Amino acid sequence: MGHAMTEPEIRAFMLEGSKTGKLATVRSDGRPHIAAVWFSFDEQGRAVFLTGSTTLKARNMRRDPRVSILTDVEVMPFAWARLDGEVSFSEDPDELLFWATETCRRYVGDARADEFGRRNAVPGELVVFVTPTRLVGQTGVSD
Repeated sequence: MGHAMTEPEIRAFMLEGSKTGKLATVRSDGRPHIAAVWFSFDEQGRAVFLTGSTTLKARNMRRDPRVSILTDVEVMPFAWARLDGEVSFSEDPDELLFWATETCRRYVGDARADEFGRRNAVPGELVVFVTPTRLVGQTGVSD
C-alpha cells in the first residue's frame, strides 16, 4: 500500500538528487500548463525557482498565483511528492544571483554552480517563491 510521507520526508524527497520539478500553473482559459523547473527550498520552507518574466508560466502565475510542483521516482517501487502553494516574485539582483546559483548547484554541481548562476541571473528573470499550502507524497506506491 505504500507510505504517506510526512512534511519533512516530502521536503527531503523533493531535494534528493537532481529531481526536476514539474510545475503546474493555470492558463487564462482554465487549462493546466506544466513546465519543468530546477528548484530548491529556502530557510522558510518555500520552494524557489527562476523563470523568464515573459514566459507562459510567469504570465500564468502573475494572473493566478496558485501552483503545484511535483517530483517523482519513475521506477519500482515508485514514489512521488507534491507541493501546492502560492507564489510571490523578486527581481532583486542580489536575490536573483543567489538563487540562480543555489538552484543550479543541485543540478550542475559545485564546480559549475557559479558559472550557471551568473548565466541565469540576468535582467528579465524572476525569482519565484512558492509558499506551501499543502504537501503530500507517497513512497512505495507499488508495494
